[in-house]
Amino acid sequence: MTVASGSLKLFSYAILLTSIAASVHAQSSEELAKKLSNPIASLISVPFQFNYDQGYGPQDGDHTVVNIQPVIPFALNEDWNLISRTILPVTWQDDIAGPSGEQFGLGDTLQSFFLSPAKPTENGIIWGVGPAFLVPTATDEFLGSGKWAAGPTGVALKQDGPWTFGILANHLWSFAGQSDRADVSSTYLQPFISYTTPEAWTFSLNTESTYDWETNDWSVPINFQVSKVVKFGEQPVSFGVGARYWASSPENGPDGWGVRAVVTFLFPK
Repeated sequence: MTVASGSLKLFSYAILLTSIAASVHAQSSEELAKKLSNPIASLISVPFQFNYDQGYGPQDGDHTVVNIQPVIPFALNEDWNLISRTILPVTWQDDIAGPSGEQFGLGDTLQSFFLSPAKPTENGIIWGVGPAFLVPTATDEFLGSGKWAAGPTGVALKQDGPWTFGILANHLWSFAGQSDRADVSSTYLQPFISYTTPEAWTFSLNTESTYDWETNDWSVPINFQVSKVVKFGEQPVSFGVGARYWASSPENGPDGWGVRAVVTFLFPK
């Protein structure tokens, strides 16, 4: 074998290995993207979700919030997982409650736990149930409810090829807190559907609807988002952007369109 033919063969092997490595990387990113579409996947993730909405109150107030949303799964045994989902909002708002001026600080924390089978059912259904808690961590009375609340939460979904579809829900009742603040009794419904490509792009559509049983008001934002999983060295990160339309909101609530951007750090096992 000549040096030239040997070099050509080595070059061909290098191209082949590079193609295989690229394929494995793409599959890995695709799998991570699909896991992100599953709220109770066995994947540690830390999303930072930025939301901006306007049209609040008689003076068209602005509302900006960054939700810090770590998801941490725990393997209880071979058959069951416990998934912790936390939402801690950091909020800036202006003229939300009439001439209230500006507020900046923490909002109330929503802590949920889901007990979920480690494997889907025979029909491919993934599900989880557990308790949800509202903790009054708000640093300003205009940023939170002033109440402790708790109730059930659950999620059910199916992943079929590139598609993921399902629903997440909870209901919260207040049981303690500031006596001069309104009671909490609210139902949250989040039906969702998403499509993930082999290149780890995900296109998702959902609503994050809340019904307030104390005021009989619906809040129904419809969200569309596009996200992509990329890797910086060995660190996978998902970037997403989207738009939101408020189909329904309480009087003095948000209206029209809002925007969302998400950066999620992933820590696969």
